[in-house]
Amino acid sequence: MTDTPARLLNLLSLLQTPREWPGSELADRLSVTPRTIRRDIDRLRDLGYPVEATRGAVGGYRLVAGTAMPPLLLDDEEAVAIAVGLRAGAGHAIEGVDEASVRALAKLEQVLPARLRHRVSTLQNATIPLTRGDGATVAPSTLTALAGAVTGRERLRFSYRAGDGAETKRLVEPYRLVSTGRRWYLVAYDLGREDWRTFRVDRVSDPLATGARFTPRELPEGDEAAYLARSMTRAQGEVDLDVTFEAPAEFVVARLPAHLAPVATGPDTCRLRARVTDSVEWIALRLALMDVPFKVEAPTALRTYLQDLTARLTAALT
Repeated sequence: MTDTPARLLNLLSLLQTPREWPGSELADRLSVTPRTIRRDIDRLRDLGYPVEATRGAVGGYRLVAGTAMPPLLLDDEEAVAIAVGLRAGAGHAIEGVDEASVRALAKLEQVLPARLRHRVSTLQNATIPLTRGDGATVAPSTLTALAGAVTGRERLRFSYRAGDGAETKRLVEPYRLVSTGRRWYLVAYDLGREDWRTFRVDRVSDPLATGARFTPRELPEGDEAAYLARSMTRAQGEVDLDVTFEAPAEFVVARLPAHLAPVATGPDTCRLRARVTDSVEWIALRLALMDVPFKVEAPTALRTYLQDLTARLTAALT
């Protein structure tokens, strides 16, 4: 093999297998001399790949962990597996890995061959992940389109469905994607309304990067997370929640979204006190699905809604 770049890629592919490779075996695999292998190992090291060499009769080469992660070579099966996993992490707003999943997925899908993108989509459509929480799912293709526009600083067109069902067309300068753990939001400057807006990504459809570049504007209120929190508070208002449960805290925690975390008040009781921006209707339904006895201390609006809901459900059975 006389093509040096191709030989280096093949050598790297072999070294990514978790084992130690004798220099003579690498030379045989690549049809070169052991001296050429030594030179190629030095080239890989210069490129940032941490290749460790051991001496002796059974010595050889192996790839070890370094201070930074260099590019990896993936075969078709590995690329599909990683893309499907990233889509699951991104599309369901899994707290802690969601935003990193979107960034990695956008990079991977940019270089994924068409035949592999088709396999990823087919596998994704044929499976249903079981995830904690009840946040709305988002099409990974929508997320990657938005992420690409944010990274590339391209103006973005999309259709948007408001909470009342009204459909509008938007042209925005996308600033950042933010996950709350339950939902994805796009923070952007709306050119039609000449103001900053937040958009629920599960209500976005047909996103299209226009190719028109822009210089990001300065966000008026701190960072994007703080801006989103203030925007949600202004739109929905805050609710001071106080609920007691007749169940161990760890049992209740496992059945509530991460932003609702009760504390133990005894071995078999716990109490949830939190200031939230969730709607009273959503909180009532979450509590009703808990399958444990509970008592609402506050707010009064939640108590009233639960009473009305109980009356409607009882009437439905008569």
